Amino acid sequence: MTTQQPDNPGLMNPPPIRALAVVAQHGKTIYPMPFATQVEGRIKRRLGDHFGLKNFGVNLTQLLPGAVSALMHSHARQDEFIYVLEGECIARLGDSEYPLRAGDCFGFPAGTGLAHQLVNRSDATVSYLEVGDRTPNEIVDYPNDDLAFGKAPDGTTVLVHKDGRPYE
Repeated sequence: MTTQQPDNPGLMNPPPIRALAVVAQHGKTIYPMPFATQVEGRIKRRLGDHFGLKNFGVNLTQLLPGAVSALMHSHARQDEFIYVLEGECIARLGDSEYPLRAGDCFGFPAGTGLAHQLVNRSDATVSYLEVGDRTPNEIVDYPNDDLAFGKAPDGTTVLVHKDGRPYE
């Protein structure tokens, strides 16, 4: 069931929902092989997408023991923010590591060139909220991996080798 927003009579909006009821994307990623296996223990619920948010994304993300949030990466244009809900993990930022636990938060401003990643080295699941803006024409750098953004013939974004060759 959807309801109309009072200030936008033609726009339909989903009603409130329990975050854990949003369909989970277990291990789903845009990374090609062999990188996709590194995020198999990541479960994302795209809360912002569920509500049709256009300017920023909000994900409820869970990392199973031993899982990582993403490859080490930095954003040229998009800011990213995380808030840990439960569990303990390590935030890697450049060459530094920071322990995070429930109630901690961390922000990753765009344009710093500092790559970041969350790692769950504990025996329990970590849950956190991840918020990022959707600035167009984003450039993401993967300093430790042969990976770069490219364009498919239809114009969609794909990940390719740094020299532009597609992954098979």
